[in-house]
Amino acid sequence: NTFSLSILTIQSNKQSAMKSVIIASLLASAVAFAPAKSASKTSALNSFEDELGAQAPLGFFDPLGLVADGDQEKFDRLRYVEIKHGRICQLAFLGQITTRGGVHLPGNIDYSGHSFDSFPNGIAAVIGPDAIPTAGIVQMVAFVGFLECAFMRDVPDTGNEFVGDFRNGFIDFGWDSLDAEAQLSKRAIELNNGRAAQMGILGLMVHEKLGEIGMGVDLPIIGQLS
Repeated sequence: NTFSLSILTIQSNKQSAMKSVIIASLLASAVAFAPAKSASKTSALNSFEDELGAQAPLGFFDPLGLVADGDQEKFDRLRYVEIKHGRICQLAFLGQITTRGGVHLPGNIDYSGHSFDSFPNGIAAVIGPDAIPTAGIVQMVAFVGFLECAFMRDVPDTGNEFVGDFRNGFIDFGWDSLDAEAQLSKRAIELNNGRAAQMGILGLMVHEKLGEIGMGVDLPIIGQLS
């Protein structure tokens, strides 16, 4: 009887300990997923609700709370990255639809006589059995690196007016001839086109890979990617 009581006592203690662990885990989860204080959220919204890109219907949209602390420096850094990625993706999307439309550079890509249109489009041009030779890819990466270091950056004390302004006191293209409203409109158009291009190039890349595994679909205008 004493042995049985001991077993029951141990089992009871184990059950109690397990319940305590479960309750503690639930409490920790509740705390982890508890909403942030409304005051801090309101402060962040007030800080950035008038920023470029906070447009209808979403307004200022930060579902991950990346700038929930209202840090202007962090916001500017993220905006800088967003604009640069948007510009890159606009070029990438334009390159995709141009080459898939049958438009390629004339001549050969190397001294062996391989023409530009002899290589596949999309991801397959850089990754895969028929990809551009490594030497060619190295040259492209080096050229992009040169642009990144020499031109595609914000040089301090050159009169740049906003995040993503890469004129650096060198190029203008009539920007200064626009009034403030037109400049703001142009910047908003660029930002939204960049956002759309990021989703667009991602969609093209996904569909291209789906085609390789037999799950491709016919897309409007361009058909099935390969």
